[in-house]
Amino acid sequence: MRPAILNPPHGGRLCENVVDDRRGRELFRDAVHIPSFRLSPRQICDIELILNGGFSPLTGFLNRADYESVVGSMRLTNRLLWPMPVTLDISEADARRLEGKKKVALRGQTGLLLAILHVGDLWKPDKRMEAEGTYGTTDSDHPAVGYLMNQAGDYYLGGTVEGVQLPEHYDFLDLRQTPAQLRAYFREHRWERIAAFQTRNPMHRAHKELTDRAARRIGGQLLIHPVVGMTKPGDVDHYTRVRSYKRLLKYYPENAVKLSLLPLAMRMGGPREALWHALIRKNYGCTHLVVGRDHAGPGRDARGKSFYAPYEALELVTRCSQEAGIEVVPFRLLVYVPSARTYKPVDEVEPNEKVLRISGTELRRRLAAGEEIPDWFSYADVIGELRNTHPPRSGQGFAIFLTGLSGSGKSTIANALQARLLELTTRPVTLLDGDVVRTHLSRGLGFSKADRSANVQRIGFVASEIVKHRGIVICAPIAPYRSDRSVNRRRIRSSGGYIEVFVDAPLEVCERRDVKGLYAKARAGLLKGFTGIDDPYEKPVRSEVTCFTDRETIRESTEKVVRCLVEAGFLSRAQVGP
Repeated sequence: MRPAILNPPHGGRLCENVVDDRRGRELFRDAVHIPSFRLSPRQICDIELILNGGFSPLTGFLNRADYESVVGSMRLTNRLLWPMPVTLDISEADARRLEGKKKVALRGQTGLLLAILHVGDLWKPDKRMEAEGTYGTTDSDHPAVGYLMNQAGDYYLGGTVEGVQLPEHYDFLDLRQTPAQLRAYFREHRWERIAAFQTRNPMHRAHKELTDRAARRIGGQLLIHPVVGMTKPGDVDHYTRVRSYKRLLKYYPENAVKLSLLPLAMRMGGPREALWHALIRKNYGCTHLVVGRDHAGPGRDARGKSFYAPYEALELVTRCSQEAGIEVVPFRLLVYVPSARTYKPVDEVEPNEKVLRISGTELRRRLAAGEEIPDWFSYADVIGELRNTHPPRSGQGFAIFLTGLSGSGKSTIANALQARLLELTTRPVTLLDGDVVRTHLSRGLGFSKADRSANVQRIGFVASEIVKHRGIVICAPIAPYRSDRSVNRRRIRSSGGYIEVFVDAPLEVCERRDVKGLYAKARAGLLKGFTGIDDPYEKPVRSEVTCFTDRETIRESTEKVVRCLVEAGFLSRAQVGP
């Protein structure tokens, strides 16, 4: 067979943006005299793919005209196909600091100089327009929209970059090939038809069967190209996934598969993201991309409706494949047919054939409960890797996050909960009370909206670290804003369990309990921006537990939370007793 189309509109050339050593030394000297900007984890993923050519034809972060063109038409202003806005978002304070500057040093989290940005445009985008145009929704339950609205800076800084060095990695170095290195590997091994398999999840027997079929269908080889940058909140961490992929490799024929890692920050953008994945894999030297049901989809919204139609992504990539310069290997959902002892596409199953399937949700439930995973579903050594880092719920860390007005009873319940949990378990229980945190962790912060958000998110960060190490933590700040609580929920749930407790008490009850006299001062105008008086408290809409402290005893409220922990599997019924 002849190889697929090899020349996308930008000629198949990689736009590698890392300069030579001589120019690099010049840039290091320049960086001392220009303002610096420290990149976020997502921005570090983006800059790596800009610098190594994975985002070809981009040579930097989008300027305003390109950004608006991409959002509106999936094309750069030169009409080249590009479906996803790649932008450098910054805060209003940074926008003021960088306004009028011609160059900015872009640095990693530790201060390592990565690139010099030659500044083009600085502007305040219409985020709702971006969300609707790019993701087809303004619903913050969509991960990319939630990030855009609640975490991304309010200003964008565009311009071309000169790379000094790629971001440093210290894990799986033998699997971190750049596009140029992967293309060289394919040439050396005389691979001409390569199907890329995109994944952000562990791979099991159905994935093995699917990828085998894809390689046979094109008469070529397979690139397993998992994302190891930012993925969907709650996904299995990339360390566990990569170890499980390495376990899987031995089940493929020799010289049939290559495993390499992609440092991409996914947006979970459905159809547009699938097309983006195709262009990126083209840059890495692939001739085909495997695309199936709900490729890069974020799941369902709060009403249970999918953000995208099941095969909407497949349809878009297929429609654009010739222009993109990469072909599509479509596949349908595979299910296990026990009578045939094999997997079949769901649309090829006979009416009388029984099928078996375990969803990702069901797999996570079984892992959390310590239940058996059948051999037909996965390989024992792959499941072993998952069990090593995802113990049953009873062995996981968890956070109890109490939120409510000042005087609602949060601290009292938190102290009672700490004592009750220390009674029930031998594990340490950390209490992060709002006032105590203000004294130590957040000393120096005021009570502006930005400072209160910083305080709450600092608590969330510390809690996520405790949970990551399988500890128990109780947090009891006011946490008045939903956006901050959502950030903490996502952050903590990526490491373990998260139970939000809304301590609901009427404002007049909270004022009667106010031993510090804060409400009275706020009513008198002596305290500005006080939550519940002249600054809003945004009530939770989906807390796991609600405690009504105006009509419950502290013991009743505490036992509500304990029952929730039992039902979720973090505590056993035997621990709690009758």
